[in-house]
Amino acid sequence: MIFRIVLPGLLVLLSLAACSPAARLDPLPQGPYAPGTRAASFNAPGNVDGLIVGHRLMDAGQYELAIKAYYRAAGTQGMTVDTYSALGSANLKLGRLHQAEALLREAIATDDTFVPAWNNLGVVLMERGETGEAMRVFRTAFALDGAQNQTIRDNLRLALAKMENPAYTPVDNHNFDLVRQGSGSYQLLALP
Repeated sequence: MIFRIVLPGLLVLLSLAACSPAARLDPLPQGPYAPGTRAASFNAPGNVDGLIVGHRLMDAGQYELAIKAYYRAAGTQGMTVDTYSALGSANLKLGRLHQAEALLREAIATDDTFVPAWNNLGVVLMERGETGEAMRVFRTAFALDGAQNQTIRDNLRLALAKMENPAYTPVDNHNFDLVRQGSGSYQLLALP
């Protein structure tokens, strides 16, 4: 007898609790694909920036992994001047001069006032033996920078010395190293 009175009341309370907004389930995402995983939220706003990860990998000498990090950054931020420039620098470190040149030219086409891209393009051109164009590119970087950056000044001096005396080789004509000097800026150094 108690069950006959209590059971219907309990069922009514449970059905009312199930109708409350807090108890409803979220609708399933639309589309043919399964819901995302935690890995998909890696690129969510507020998480680690792929450019920063790529820069750290560049500093550690992990150029292939840096390229992957830069492409992840491009997937979330788009292909920005920073992304093009960073990809160009990583390809230069791997000796992929044509790819580096194309990416750095694309960076300059995106923002023709971005000084690190101009400087890094000059480094690529010096590596390829195109000293005349490298000198012009370093002059552009030097002018855009307002003659403030010692690295660009040194790169321009090297290109001018090479233009004035084509036989000028401080150590070796094709034995340069690209050293990162802060945010997106690199210095061309001759190796012993």
